[in-house]
Amino acid sequence: MGRVWITVLVSMLLMSLSKKCISIPASNFTDQSALLAFKDHITFDPQNMLAHNWSSKTSFCNWMGVSCSVRRQRVTALDLSSMGLLGTIPPQLGNLSFLQYLILYNNSFHGDLPSEIGNLHRLQQMDIGSNKLSLVIPESFGSLQRLEELRFDGNNLTGTIPSTIFNISSLKVLDLMFNGLFGSLPKNMCDHLPRLEMLFLSTNQLSGQIPSDLFKCRELQSLWLPYNNFTGVIPEELGFLPMLEILNLGVNMLSGDLPRSIFNMTSLRSIQLCCNNLSGSIPQENSIDLPNLEELHLNVNGITGSMPRFLGNMSRLEILDLSYNKMTGNVLQEFGNLRALQVLSLQSNSFTNHPSSQTLNFITSLTNCRQLKELHIGDNPLDGMLPNSVGNLSSFLTNFYAYASKLQGNIPGEIGNLSNLIVLSLEENSLMGPIPTTVGGLRKIQVLYLFKNNLNGSIPPDICLARRLAIITLNNNVLSGEIPSCIGNLTSLRELYLHFNILSSTIPMALWSLKDLLILNLHSNFLYGSLPSQVGEMEAAIRIRLSSNQLSGNIPSTIGSIQNLIRFSLSKNSFQGSIPEAFGGLVSLELLDLSQNNLSGEIPKSLEALKYLEFFNASFNGLQGEIPRGGPFANFTASSFIMNKGLCGPSRLQVPPCSIESRKDSKSKSRLLRFSLPTVASILLVVAFIFLVMGCRRRYRKDPIPEALPVTAIQRRISYLELRRATNEFQESNLLGVGSFGSVYQGMLPDGLNVAVKIFNLQLQRAFRSFDTECEIIRNIRHRNLVKIICSCSNLDFKALVLEYMPKGSLEKWLYSHNYCLDIIQRVNIMIDVASALEYLHHGYPSPVVHCDLKPSNVLLDEDMVAHVCDFGIAKLLGENESFAQTRTLATIGYMAPEYGLDGLVSTKIDVYSFGIMLMEMLTRKRPTDEMFEGEMSLKRWIKESLPDSVIDIVDSNMLNRGDGYSLKKEHCVTSIMELALQCVNESPEERMAMVEILARLKNIKAEFLRDSERRRP
Repeated sequence: MGRVWITVLVSMLLMSLSKKCISIPASNFTDQSALLAFKDHITFDPQNMLAHNWSSKTSFCNWMGVSCSVRRQRVTALDLSSMGLLGTIPPQLGNLSFLQYLILYNNSFHGDLPSEIGNLHRLQQMDIGSNKLSLVIPESFGSLQRLEELRFDGNNLTGTIPSTIFNISSLKVLDLMFNGLFGSLPKNMCDHLPRLEMLFLSTNQLSGQIPSDLFKCRELQSLWLPYNNFTGVIPEELGFLPMLEILNLGVNMLSGDLPRSIFNMTSLRSIQLCCNNLSGSIPQENSIDLPNLEELHLNVNGITGSMPRFLGNMSRLEILDLSYNKMTGNVLQEFGNLRALQVLSLQSNSFTNHPSSQTLNFITSLTNCRQLKELHIGDNPLDGMLPNSVGNLSSFLTNFYAYASKLQGNIPGEIGNLSNLIVLSLEENSLMGPIPTTVGGLRKIQVLYLFKNNLNGSIPPDICLARRLAIITLNNNVLSGEIPSCIGNLTSLRELYLHFNILSSTIPMALWSLKDLLILNLHSNFLYGSLPSQVGEMEAAIRIRLSSNQLSGNIPSTIGSIQNLIRFSLSKNSFQGSIPEAFGGLVSLELLDLSQNNLSGEIPKSLEALKYLEFFNASFNGLQGEIPRGGPFANFTASSFIMNKGLCGPSRLQVPPCSIESRKDSKSKSRLLRFSLPTVASILLVVAFIFLVMGCRRRYRKDPIPEALPVTAIQRRISYLELRRATNEFQESNLLGVGSFGSVYQGMLPDGLNVAVKIFNLQLQRAFRSFDTECEIIRNIRHRNLVKIICSCSNLDFKALVLEYMPKGSLEKWLYSHNYCLDIIQRVNIMIDVASALEYLHHGYPSPVVHCDLKPSNVLLDEDMVAHVCDFGIAKLLGENESFAQTRTLATIGYMAPEYGLDGLVSTKIDVYSFGIMLMEMLTRKRPTDEMFEGEMSLKRWIKESLPDSVIDIVDSNMLNRGDGYSLKKEHCVTSIMELALQCVNESPEERMAMVEILARLKNIKAEFLRDSERRRP
């Protein structure tokens, strides 16, 4: 009986199992179909995994990347991460109703996200990051109420974040980084996210304010919102998040003070607030407690104040970055307590050294930080010497930046102990003495920046022991002697800068063997000898500059094989022979400067093939023949070819035409000039002599004077004794200012006439020439906007000019002194006055006069605020048929046109350039040499990038009063002047406007402004 029951039971069990086996494929057909649909949407499978493995002949639960539940055999997980798959995600994936984990990370899925995925109500983790998905996140995803992790980082998603996402109460991780999402975050976003632990939204286009209600996400551990467009203040409420470990709000547009609440969050490990507009100071309270903080990034803001002492008590701190702020005070000695410190970045602030010590003692304290890898203290007024203890810094130190820090004294030899150093940056200081031979101990160093110091002595051959050097910058020092030949053994070298020193030797032959050298700059030394044919072996070179030396011989034709060469300059040497025909092979060349040599022969026609050539200068040589016309030569101007008597070509290049008749005519003209010039010169010398002998006799002119001098000034003779009495014996109380060639005193003549007496310092050799120049120019010009001369006084040991006194002082004083202010109309009037003076100098006189040194200090204002241009000490008087000349006398840095500063070329267009700079300066109250302008940024670029939308942000705030009724018209006026100024400062002289046109434009701008202002008055 028992067996019968057993048989029945087994039969029933087998029947049950057979039904199960038959029903499993039927019930799971939907899952299999969904997976096969997914496979069909794969267009590229680099390993053919799905093609070989996903076969209907086997159970889909055994397919690669698929996991099923044990009991129901339904798909619960699909993980195909990092398989290199390309394709789209089909909507059928939404039929995997038992799916809990969908992980497709790091593939190349593109297209949109199917909304059907919102049907997967059991889904707990969805990671489709690092793909190429686009379009928007479907609203239906808010239905995934069991979802704990949602990761779409690294795609191309756009649109706003659906509000439904913030209703998934189970969500712990939301990662949408690296997309194109925009819009703002809901103010109540944390009302339904009680379990949120990680919020990653960085690198999108999100905007608006950071919700203060974030503090309701009480379990939040990581808040990542950098690289967005968030504005407003950082909510104080963030300090109430009890579990927050990482706070990253960097690279936004946040403003306001640093919230004090975050500095007492004991859970924080990392604070990253860099690259915003934050202001105020770091809290100074001693009670601040951040015991777990490992990283503090407050760099690139507007933070002020000094370093709080609590910074020296954070024992776990690894990275402290306060760079690029406005902080002041001494660098803390307590940093030596930070034993875990790896990166200390304080650069670009106003930190100082402790005044009690001449050496940087805080560096000595940092020797206790044995994990230190990077030390950045550059661009601070530290004003001290590097201590010998610098050699005791951490053996892990790889980067040491102390540039532009007013460092003094010698470079300690102990610096050679930093055996793991990769970058040493000590440039732009006042370091002196020799380069220590111990630099050879820096066996891992790759970048050595020592330029713009006062280093002297020779370049130590020991530098060649640092075999990994890639960049050497020793330029702008006082280094002498020879270039070590062993530099040719530095096979890793890519850039070598030795210019602006007093090196005197031949260029080592071994240097030309550096096949991977990219940049070689040796200009402005005393190098001599010839260039060997081996120069052509520098096949990787892109820039070679050997100008302003004493090199001679022929230019090697092998240089033509350096096909990557972009810029090549041999100017201001003594090279002879012809320009190599092989230069036509320099297919990448953009700049070629061969000016001021002794070259002869013709300009090769092969250069016409250089389609990228933008700048060519062969002036001041002995070249002859026809100037090429094709290729880039169609764009070059006369300045590229001047002072080559044998050249001929089109008239626009100011050379004779290439014809027999013109050559004959040119010869006859040259003969005429040869005979007539000595006669004319003799007459000029006699006239000059008579002028000087007459001393203080008032000059007489038959032509009518546009602006007559006061009667008391005519036919005046003034003795040296009278000048002494008029200026109270040249007392300092009468001193108005000191210039390049002398001093200017205020004086009162016996008849009560106020004058300015310019006394030339005859200890300066150029002062004689300056006096003669001013006499020659001022005696023949009269204009209401030029300072008038009353008389000159000259003997062997005293030279002076007596000038009309300008009671309101210089334009420079009105721009930069306290309690002085110019409104917009005054500034425009001054601009017009100066333009009128220049227009007269350039076009109102038979021989154009170039001022050469136009700047605010050379513009004086009379009692009625009328501007007068003064100081013609380095001015140039051009011949009647001359459009340019050359000089070795340079003007003020910041105001010089490029062709003036580089080649000493003088034309009326250099005044136009200076005038353009001065226009910008008058409107912004920023000198062109302001410390904010460094590297690639200049006054010109700053203004160009601000037009037209941000002009209000750069102009002098004293000029634009937003409270008046026509501020928009002021902005329009300023914008018009700025645009005019940019046209004045074109790099090419030919593209700059003439002063006639500039003056007309300024008058029109003023008239339009006044007309619009008048209309707005009640």
